Amino acid sequence: MAVQWYPGHMHKAQKEIKEVLPSVDLVIEVLDARIPYSSENPAIAKLRGDKPCIKVLSKTDLADPEMTALWQTYLEQEQGVKTFPTTTQQPAKIKQIVDLCRKMLPDKDASIKSINTMIVGIPNVGKSTLINTLADRVIAQTGNVPAVTKSQQRINLGSGIVLFDTPGILWPKIENPNSSYRLAASGAIKDTAMDYEDVGFFTADYLIKAYPKLMQERFGLDELPDTELAFLEAAAAKRGALRAGGRVNLHKICEVLINELRSGQLGQITLESPQMVEVEEQEVAAAQAKKDAEKAAKKQKFKDGSATPTKRDLKEQKNLTGGKKKRR
Repeated sequence: MAVQWYPGHMHKAQKEIKEVLPSVDLVIEVLDARIPYSSENPAIAKLRGDKPCIKVLSKTDLADPEMTALWQTYLEQEQGVKTFPTTTQQPAKIKQIVDLCRKMLPDKDASIKSINTMIVGIPNVGKSTLINTLADRVIAQTGNVPAVTKSQQRINLGSGIVLFDTPGILWPKIENPNSSYRLAASGAIKDTAMDYEDVGFFTADYLIKAYPKLMQERFGLDELPDTELAFLEAAAAKRGALRAGGRVNLHKICEVLINELRSGQLGQITLESPQMVEVEEQEVAAAQAKKDAEKAAKKQKFKDGSATPTKRDLKEQKNLTGGKKKRR
């Protein structure tokens, strides 16, 4: 199921980004290395156009190193894009971003004009920590929950680099249901936005297939079950996530699994691959095409007079005609 979660300040932030972007020379987009595709806001790509972009892969200490390397190669296929893998525990490396900004804009003379950069990213991706490191002082509020920064800031980093900070923004509707689950599992979406058990089942299904040895060792299992339900039941028994009478507490074991994924206790894990998301994009596009075709066919039936309109159809028709007709 596609998630819709778009607080008012995020709508405001997207408007501000549109207004400031014309004066921006380079965009710094912070992505979660565990979900580089799902944490990439499609609205940013449209707004950015052909401006150079540094895609910072944060939290690489939590991600699968081999998958991070694959993602770097994949993302850098796009012209004008450079990737920069890092963690919040590497302040010296993070400061190299300033030099990279200069390298990507070699024709920009810092003695005459500053380089205007804009940093963007989804909630809880490590953007604020990165800004504080670049600025050498606490400017952005940090927190291990989504949606901490809620206003735009202009920060002079020195060396002729000016940074526009923006609140972490999600997009109005996440079309790919798998991305919704990955965002929830990583902590980018508030825990109240999706059901813990749904996210836990999705995550368990992926992990037992992609990282079977890690899961077997982490939960001390003699054999790894081949279904997510059987795995969660076995893990619950090992961890004591049981209700009265020895019944499995699925909510509790799903909570344990997600929290240990987020903290890195499960090991270095990446929740998606370039090949995987390309297939998913095709599936989402096919589903949308089918939906559009069905909608067009329904409209044609109304025109032909061969279909009885539902309440929803009448409502859509009213919206198209600008509301109810006045009674005489």
